[in-house]
Amino acid sequence: MSKRNPEYDFSWCPGCGDFGVRRSIEMAVQRRMTELELPMENNVIVAGIGCSGNMVHLLEGPQPFGFHGVHGRTLPIALGVKMANPSLNVVVVAGDGDFLSIGAEHIGPAASRNLNVTCVIMDNGVYGLTKGQASPTTKLGTVTPTTPWGKIEQPVNPVELFLTYGVSFIGSGYSSRVKDLTGLIVEAMDHPGFSIVHVQSPCTTYNDTHDALKGDPKKGIAPAAYDIPKSHDPTNKDAALALARAPGTPIGVMYRDPKSVPFEKRLAQATAKAQVRSIKDLIETFNI
Repeated sequence: MSKRNPEYDFSWCPGCGDFGVRRSIEMAVQRRMTELELPMENNVIVAGIGCSGNMVHLLEGPQPFGFHGVHGRTLPIALGVKMANPSLNVVVVAGDGDFLSIGAEHIGPAASRNLNVTCVIMDNGVYGLTKGQASPTTKLGTVTPTTPWGKIEQPVNPVELFLTYGVSFIGSGYSSRVKDLTGLIVEAMDHPGFSIVHVQSPCTTYNDTHDALKGDPKKGIAPAAYDIPKSHDPTNKDAALALARAPGTPIGVMYRDPKSVPFEKRLAQATAKAQVRSIKDLIETFNI
């Protein structure tokens, strides 16, 4: 952004919510590495295409490994990384267009496997990098370059979708609440299974929802973002679904499966049942 602030030398617009998300991921990764006494290289950031792709360049000094993939294919890449080395902490970073449109077909399989990765999804309701076209979460009737007479499709409800697919940890955050988001990402990384933190990250250029989320008393705008009540039971999927369908943007842990078994453990259990065959036995299977 400027020579006086080299930390923010990213191709994001001033005020973009992704700055807060970037800070939260950075703090969450550092906190986790300190608690577990592991090197930064134990982390892998997998990014797709979009404004969120800059998240592969996070820290000064020791860096997590970064993989900048193709549009919508963050989860297949993350699966490959975890299959190669299950001990790595894999964090997927993607936008609503990348993850919920072309990438949506991979959410179901990842949830079914309970792939042990954390996804941080930045939702700004548009394709910000390519000039504000309508995305899966753009509201009905919104005028954009691709919907000049208003969007005619109903917007996707991401959390409801994640619950339907069977994602075993779902958090909801807001980019301006950095400390809260940091804690949410740490919880997601500690969860043994497929975790998604869905973040409202406003695009100040094409879809600025900061006032709507934070509220503005002078303009008579009530805040849409609110803390999930302490009485909420995150292990209750029906309660999480009710929150997802209610007005506003709840902040906190919406759902956590207490019986979650991660993919690598399931794979190890299945592999243990397989019979090991010698090379001679394998060759003989080709004899006619």
